[in-house]
This record gives sequence, C-alpha cells and structure tokens, in this order.
Amino acid sequence: MDKNKKLCSNSPFGLLNITFLCDKGRDELFENTYIFNTSTTNCGLVEQVKKIILWASGSGSNVEKIYQYFQQNRHISVAAIFTNKANAGVIQRMQAYQPIIEVYDNAFFESGAVDERLAHYAPDLIVLAGFLRKIAPSTINLYPNKIINIHPALLPHYGGKGMYGMRVHQAVYDQQETQTGITIHYVNEHYDDGAILFQKAVPILPEDTPEDIAQKVHDLEYQYYPKVIEELLTTS
Repeated sequence: MDKNKKLCSNSPFGLLNITFLCDKGRDELFENTYIFNTSTTNCGLVEQVKKIILWASGSGSNVEKIYQYFQQNRHISVAAIFTNKANAGVIQRMQAYQPIIEVYDNAFFESGAVDERLAHYAPDLIVLAGFLRKIAPSTINLYPNKIINIHPALLPHYGGKGMYGMRVHQAVYDQQETQTGITIHYVNEHYDDGAILFQKAVPILPEDTPEDIAQKVHDLEYQYYPKVIEELLTTS
C-alpha cells in the first residue's frame, strides 16, 4: 500500500468488507471522503478500453444493470462508481461485484473538487444513474458532451428541479397521461435541459397506479440505458 495511505479502523462499512482508505497528505481536499476499493483482482490497463464512471445517490438499480451489461465487454468498462451518500443503497448492492466505489460529500461534487478525481480516471463518459445533485460548471466544461443522464419521463415534460423518482410518476398519474417513458440526454448547467439523445415511450393503462407507472419506466431504463451508453462509446 502507498506509504501516504492507511487503513482506517473507523469505517462505517466494516460489515460490508469494503476497504476504507484515507489519504493522509490530502486531508483538506478529501475531508469527509471515503474511497472504497473492493476489487480482489489485479487488472492491468488494456489499450483502447473506453472508461465509464457511474454516479448514483440511491439504491443503484440502474448502476447494477449497466455494470452487468458491460461486465464481459472487452472494449468498455466501468472504471468506478461515485456517490454522494455514505449510506446509499448502491454501495451494498454492488458489493458482490467488487467495483471501486468512491463516496464524497455534496460540496465535493458541487464545488468542482471532484474534477481532480475524474482526471485520475480520464473517463470517456460520465453516466448519471439516479444522481440527485447539480453538476458543477467546471465539470461540465471539462467534459463537454461526455456527461449523460436518464430522466424517468418524456422531457421536456415533468422535468426540472425536484422532479425525480416517484415525484415524477405521481405527477404523470395525477395528470392522467396516457403515456410516459424515459429520456436520455446530455447534461448542461440546467436541470433536465441538455440535448436529448434518446426517448422511449410506454402506454399507461387506465388501471395503472403510480407504482405500476414506475415499474414500466424502470423496465425501459434497464433495457435501453446500457445500449445507448454502448452506442455513444462505440460511435464516438
């Protein structure tokens, strides 16, 4: 292990068997930061591999589907998973896959301090998968057309600040819409405002509940988000 790093015995994730690392030389920059490297394999760098970093705030169901999709892909790999919540469900969900998971507080993302960590990986694409914080302008400027998000509705409808998860599905239900869907789009400085890459609709039946609508949208997300990611990286 690097002499500037030490294992910390106060990891809140001891039961998950995740390595908890602190960088002694950079306490100010990485205050309240946990870096989890759960990998037990030693993989060398492979030429021409496109790298994805996944960002998530919640349970990580989309993260898992994307990770599974590219697990055996020799040309595209998930380099790391970033989250802004130390108790995010994505951490435990992904434990079995042994990825690198890095946890930072909200200020780290919103101030652009995360840019230095991104430079370490040099990702070809940053994929937001249920990440609920606004992206720093510096990060957007450093990665033009390299940050994408998925929204659980057909933008420009039911988008904007505070519109995520069941809030969206409840609003769709309340307005008695006959269809909903997903939108995959580039990320800019505004919520849900970037150029649209892909949309897919699904009908809403009269008997559908908000939970039924949510499940239909999740099914679309799991089916199409990995494919759109792959298409972006193989045609760029």
